[in-house]
Parts: sequence; structure tokens; C-alpha cells
Amino acid sequence: MPSAPLSARIDQGRGITPADLVLKGGRVFDLITGDLVETDVAICGDTIVGVFGSYQGKREIDVSGRILVPGFIDTHLHIESSLVTPFEFDRCVTPHGITTAICDPHEIANVCGLTGINYFLEASTRTLMDIRVQLSSCVPSTHMETTGARLEAADLIPLMDHPRVIGLAEFMNYPGVLFKDAGCMAKLQAWQGRHIDGHAPLLRGNDLNGYISAGIRTEHEATTAAEGLEKLRKGMRVLIREGSVSKDLHALAPLLTERFAPYLCLCTDDRNPLDIAEHGHLDYMIRTAISLGAEPLAVYRAASLSAAEAFSLKDRGLIAPGKRADIAVIDTLAGCNVSTVLAGGVEITDAAFAARAEIPPVARHSVKATKVEPHHFRTSGNRTETPVIGIQPGKIITQHLTFDIAPQDGDKRPDIARDLVKIAVIERHGVNGNRATGFVQGFGLQRGAIASTVCHDHHNIAVVGADYADMALAANRLGEIEGGFVVVEGGKVLAELALPVAGLMSLNPFETVHQDLIALRAAARSLGVVLEEPFLQLAFLCLPVIPHLKITDHGMVDVDKFEVMP
Repeated sequence: MPSAPLSARIDQGRGITPADLVLKGGRVFDLITGDLVETDVAICGDTIVGVFGSYQGKREIDVSGRILVPGFIDTHLHIESSLVTPFEFDRCVTPHGITTAICDPHEIANVCGLTGINYFLEASTRTLMDIRVQLSSCVPSTHMETTGARLEAADLIPLMDHPRVIGLAEFMNYPGVLFKDAGCMAKLQAWQGRHIDGHAPLLRGNDLNGYISAGIRTEHEATTAAEGLEKLRKGMRVLIREGSVSKDLHALAPLLTERFAPYLCLCTDDRNPLDIAEHGHLDYMIRTAISLGAEPLAVYRAASLSAAEAFSLKDRGLIAPGKRADIAVIDTLAGCNVSTVLAGGVEITDAAFAARAEIPPVARHSVKATKVEPHHFRTSGNRTETPVIGIQPGKIITQHLTFDIAPQDGDKRPDIARDLVKIAVIERHGVNGNRATGFVQGFGLQRGAIASTVCHDHHNIAVVGADYADMALAANRLGEIEGGFVVVEGGKVLAELALPVAGLMSLNPFETVHQDLIALRAAARSLGVVLEEPFLQLAFLCLPVIPHLKITDHGMVDVDKFEVMP
């Protein structure tokens, strides 16, 4: 909804003329005092103009018995990880009370560069929720992977003053910052004095000081209360994350107090429609935090006011005159069950979604991998001592394990008894045809294979399997469906989800994607998989900026040494 004339806002705020819209009969949760106050809320255009009083409106909505809170702000996420387009993401999560989303489109940028970022910038002008974009700082995230694009400082600088842009997105290459890599330094220098988002898992002590000194203000990778507290004390705003794989809320909930809340925010990072449908989005985080003993005032501040302040969005975060009319109507503070949402003064309804002008998708036919054969998954070598990626459920940090795996006929085979299955990454951008193999423990896979083109952040093909023929079928099937997820057993495709937009996003409604994910999860479990979210867990095994052992198309990566293993 467009902004109303200044004179109309003043007159409607004073009550001289009827407001465009009035919410009547509810109680506002005042995030300044912590009080629940019965009051009308008057709205003119996209702006709140009246609270703590009585108003008449041209249109009125009865919210009696309900509580009104500021719309929630997801401070860091990759919309692509929701597996749907920005328009379906809008339709999926805005009804949960999320009225602002600060996204980093580095997933699609790693596939198609500025084309993907510009797609998000244009889409953000047409969604009901307010999508703000951080410019992707690490495309690729390191020198140890092959991507479909590379973005340098000179590519990003022309977009830095775009009205939808907040700042520079998560600076994942923290070793590049600490060792003053030339490309990293150019981006950091260009953004001095502007917002730079961080990404520094397990970084502590003087190295953390050096990282923050580069001008980095926010960070979402804290996984323990001690790590979070150190980052808070050193001036960072800590974004508490609860995604489909990375689940840090329980560990960081002790920090959610009134004292710390001004410097804490909430984010999802990567959350798919299955989790959203079964649990929720930021509303789920709010319910969970309060159930863990966090103070409601602290939690709701982190979900809105503190987030707005952290990202210099001074026009939102409170139900107060002059603020953007982003409001969630809920049942109770502890329940946070959302019944009505206003985003920029627009009531969120099916009709409002239908009225949006959408734009065509980009990056079709992006899976250009050469066909693979079963023998491509053999792992040669004479040494029995073998590095193995150890999965930690609920975390994207992995263990660097070592097992003795004896070669048989020149190949190290999967060992189901020890839960040691083969993992491979296949370059799919048509750049070099790289392939790498290794071992992973933690899937519980007994047979078959699962494969994905959602493979952070280079988004090559990742496949895990107990059978080489099934691994080959799964990988090749991804090329036929333009990317996505596939589960294979005994030479047959058991379930699949096509993601033809950059190999990352579906063209279908989120409800359809949700049902496909249910079928995929069931198919994966039929192979013995024990992980709650095996596909995103697989994707994060390929991200070489998260300790301790990962794999890319270049090979197994020792993240602590920041090098590809020989």
C-alpha cells in the first residue's frame, strides 16, 4: 500500500478525520514498558497513526480478545532454501506474522550471478511482506569449489545504493578476512560505514576481535551461550537461528533476557515448507523460546524492535505512530498463534496475494553436468586410514573423523555396518566436469542413494549412497528434472522434487512442495536414513566455511586448515 499524504496522516492521527483502517478491541503488547494495553490502533495508508486511544475508521476490524504485536523480522535467511520462489515464500510465511525478511540471495547468485540478485531485487518490490536484500559477499564462498558465477567488489558496488539493499551479506570467508585476502579486502573496504553481516562459526578470542574490526556488525553462527555472549560483549548483534538443520535456539535461549534483548535478533537462515507447515517460522521460535523460560518481552523485542534497530530499519518494530503498519494479531504471548496480519497496512488475504504482479523466473536449465557412470564413484588409494565427515544432527558443524577402510580391488567401498557410506560432489555448471568422492557417517543409510542440487553454496550435485548404480541414477536424474531432490533404490526413483529455478526453487505452490517433501522424507527413511532433514543436511556437508570436514568438487576439505586434503 502506498504512503498516504502527510496531511492525512496528521489529521487521522489526531482523530479529526476517520482513519483508513482501525483495529478495535484488542490489546497492544507495548515493547517499551512490557504492558498489555487495551487500545484502538489507527492506520493511514501504510502507516500507524494512532494508539492508546479511541478511533473511528472508514474500515474497522474487530480484534477483541486478541493481542497485537509488531510484525516479525527474519534477520537472516536464504529464500531459496525454502525451495520456492520469493512469491510463494511470501504466501507461505507472511500469514505466520513475518512482515520483513532480510535475505541473502547467494544461493542463486552462485548459480547465475547478478541475474539472480536482480531477480530478487525486482521480486522484492512486488511481495506483500517487505523483502530486503543483502548483497552476496562470497560468490563463491572460497577458492575450493566451482560455481556458476563469481562476484567481485566491482560487480556489487553499482547495487549498493539500491533502495531494497541493506548492506553486504554474511562474510563467510572469515579466514580470507583474517589473512587479508585481496578480494575480501576490496569488498570490506567498499562497505566501510555500511552494514556488513557476519558468519564466523566457532571464531573466538583475538581472531574474533580482528574479524569484528573489519566493520562486521551482525552474526548468526553462535552455537553455544558462551560463544554468543562473547560476540555480544564485543559489540556484535547476535542473530539466534533456528532453521531446518541448524538449530541453535535451545543453546542460546539463556541469553534471551531483558538485559540482552536489545542486541539479539531471530533468524531462520534455511527453513523449508515441511518444517514451516509442521512447526511454523519465527512464530515457532517465539513459542519455543518462551516455553524454555525466556521472558516474553525479551523474545518479542528480539523478533521485531531489536531486529529493526540492528538493521537500521527505523520505520518499524513498534506499534506506534509513524511506524510502518506491520502488525500480527495473536491469541496469547506464549501461544503466538497468528490469526490476522497486516503488512504495510495491507491485510494478508488470498485476494491480496492474488493481486500481486509476479515476474518470470530465471536460471532455467542450469544443470549442465555430464552423465556419470557407477565406476565414477570408486575411491582409489592405498592407505586404509580414511577421513570421514561426521554428521552432528541439528548442526551444520561436522566432525573430522578417521576410520580404517581397506581398499578392495582398488576401491574403498561403503561399509554399512559402520554407517560409512559414500558421498560424492559432481560439478554441474558446465565449467570443468570435476568429481570428488569421500565418506560420511551419520545418515544411517542402508541401501540406495539420495541426491540434491541444493549443495551449499556452490550448488553442484551432491549424492550419498550405499550403491554406485543407484548413485549414478540419482545424479543423472537431477539433470533430467533441472535439479532438485531424488531418492533411488534398486534402479528405481522412489521420490523426487524438481527445482527448475537455478536447481534451487520449485515453480509449484508451497503446498505442493510440502507434500513432495513428505514423500521424499518417507522414501529416505525407507532406505534407513535417520536424519530428520536429510536433504539440507546433505547440502551443508559441502560448505567449506563451516568446521571441521567438508567436501566440494575439488575434494575433501579440512576447514580448520582451510585447504583441500591431498
